[in-house]
Amino acid sequence: MAKIGYMLLAPRYVDSEGDKVWMEKFGCYDIIQEEYPDNEKSREQWDGLLARIQPGDTLVIPKLSNALKSARQLVFFLEFCRIQNVRLVSIHDKIDSGDELFPETKTSDVLTAIALLPKEANAVRVPSKPFQRMRRKIKAMSKKQLGRAERNRRIINMYREGFSIDDIIDQSGFKSRSSVFRILNDAGVDLNRGRTKGPLGPRKKKDNPGEY
Repeated sequence: MAKIGYMLLAPRYVDSEGDKVWMEKFGCYDIIQEEYPDNEKSREQWDGLLARIQPGDTLVIPKLSNALKSARQLVFFLEFCRIQNVRLVSIHDKIDSGDELFPETKTSDVLTAIALLPKEANAVRVPSKPFQRMRRKIKAMSKKQLGRAERNRRIINMYREGFSIDDIIDQSGFKSRSSVFRILNDAGVDLNRGRTKGPLGPRKKKDNPGEY
């Protein structure tokens, strides 16, 4: 029976480090920290957690309003925990469905946590103005852009590790040396092989070919 922690790193959730320490002391072998998505319906790590959690496991969350956004979600989640026999621990709500922790919690406290869920969930998810400005500036990279970035990183690392330009061309998929040198120059790499900062033209065959 595993203990698993989960926290959604929402814009105004500021207690993540303290909650992580609490989960570690409680014995959580895995603590999932999910970055706040642009569309909360696509919380991959939360969905993956619910798909792999086993009967008898314990799920620890910072607060109901951290993991859930509405009373409707709460109803479905509690039903899931009941059917799957999953023990739920909510740290700041002081709720433990296993009735071991928080003996001081009263029924009225639980009802209050449920009643405040939508309000608290919205409050923790509303970004501050600096955060909003920052998110507007950050655009997610497409798969094509990520592929280019990975290719460029590989070219730079190979050059620094001493690979020949011909080997780098073979690995990069480029057909010309100028493309490789353009990436190296753009990255500010010190082209310290030979007399030039890049190719001057097509290479001539030599008995002992060197590198530019």
